Amino acid sequence: MFQTLKDLFDSFTQPAPTPSPAERFHAVQLAAAVLLVEVVRADTAMDDAERAAMVTALRSKFALSDDELARLLELAVTTSRTAYDYQRFTSSLNEHFTQDQKIQLVEAMWQVAYADAHIDANENHTISKVAGLLHVTHGEYIAAKMRAKNGSPS
Repeated sequence: MFQTLKDLFDSFTQPAPTPSPAERFHAVQLAAAVLLVEVVRADTAMDDAERAAMVTALRSKFALSDDELARLLELAVTTSRTAYDYQRFTSSLNEHFTQDQKIQLVEAMWQVAYADAHIDANENHTISKVAGLLHVTHGEYIAAKMRAKNGSPS
């Protein structure tokens, strides 16, 4: 019993292993994909237009094959269902994304939201919350929203 308690205590005091660059890159990909999925989840169900918008955003951001994209989206949907907040995803992106990349992600979120030609209040709230956690200014947020609405690239 004492050994079990010692092992438990040791697990809390030992530093976590440093993830490899590939693991960090996959975590960033998953974080971005989960945030895009969260926009869809805010609006009840994923339709073909929203899925296509997510695939386009992820493909342009990460240059993945169709198979890799399908696996990433599947994992993002599963992860999104069990996520209790956005902090773990946005903190990873804040650490690895430039300001421009964060703005592009917010714009991609808006593109997903606009894909079904209807902006739900929950979608608006989700994107606003994520933009705040990514330290995207209000002006950058509005500009990204307008670019997405008008269909112009960033």
